[in-house]
Amino acid sequence: MRDKLEKLIAAYEELERKLSDPSVVADQKEYTRLAKEHASQADLVARAREYLQALDDIETAKEMLHETTDPEEKEMLQEDIASNEERLPALEEDIKIMLIPGDPNDEKDTIVEIRAGVGGDEAGIFAGDLFKMYERFCESRGWKVQVLSSSPSEAGGFKTIEFKVSGDKVYSVMKYESGVHRVQRVPKTESQGRIQTSTATVAVLPEADEIDIQIDQADLRIDTYCASGPGGQGVNTTYSAVRITHLPTNTVVQSQDQRSQIQNREVCMQMLRARLYEMELQRQQDELGAERQSQIGHGNRSEKIRTYNQPQDRVTDHRIGFNSTYSSVLLSDGLSQIIEALAAADRAEKLARAV
Repeated sequence: MRDKLEKLIAAYEELERKLSDPSVVADQKEYTRLAKEHASQADLVARAREYLQALDDIETAKEMLHETTDPEEKEMLQEDIASNEERLPALEEDIKIMLIPGDPNDEKDTIVEIRAGVGGDEAGIFAGDLFKMYERFCESRGWKVQVLSSSPSEAGGFKTIEFKVSGDKVYSVMKYESGVHRVQRVPKTESQGRIQTSTATVAVLPEADEIDIQIDQADLRIDTYCASGPGGQGVNTTYSAVRITHLPTNTVVQSQDQRSQIQNREVCMQMLRARLYEMELQRQQDELGAERQSQIGHGNRSEKIRTYNQPQDRVTDHRIGFNSTYSSVLLSDGLSQIIEALAAADRAEKLARAV
């Protein structure tokens, strides 16, 4: 392991030299890329240096132990050796986990789409509840939430809502939310007190910038139309809403929630880049023979990653069998515990495959 860690530290130090090179500093894109790589390696290199220092301290102490005849000095050296040897297993475990190849998208911001599934009005209300849950969760982490596009449901909540989450390593956390979410509860509209099962789908896409996805303007059909719903005097009088169709893939995105046509167009391009980037990732994984199911399935009740059961005050994440309470997850800040458990299970699985 020493040889591997020394090479890793040398590569990190080479990165530091490049970041101080005037030619690199002048190239903003290259500098940004190298700076992100440097930052992503910082914790691993710190642990590697700590591990190698412990090995060196043990070796030095053993050499001194053979040379000294002083009983007190021998005792001190033996304690030093034992202390460093005790630290090594934990350092090794940390390093092994950090050496697991990360998802290159983990550093990215995300675009999240919530879509009401099976369950009529109650599904729309549940989609709205999920959005509020994510708003609270993101706020607790200091992340920014920007609604890109939404289609409100008549009974409350949303038929669909798309929003961008910006902050530190957003995708590394939010990616665990992709899939079908199922709720079991008595709807507000239910007079007989019967429990209804409804679903909403959540898709989490890493945001793609122009470096990731190049879009030919000739491949786009851009339509403008009058916005509908709340928005003041401009609604239904100016063509501020924008719909963009990517002709080669027939991918359609639209936005009417921003103040101007220019802003709605930029939002549409953000969503389009994210969707095309996801398609490209899917294509690459298919070529490699990876068996990858779609993020959101068909929205059927049987295709679920998590169930929110209000009468039993229980939330179950079916991927790892983790249970929490309905009130803490959907109405408070309990989502963090589920995501931390999912991340821990993911690390353990990757570590088992790597060993």
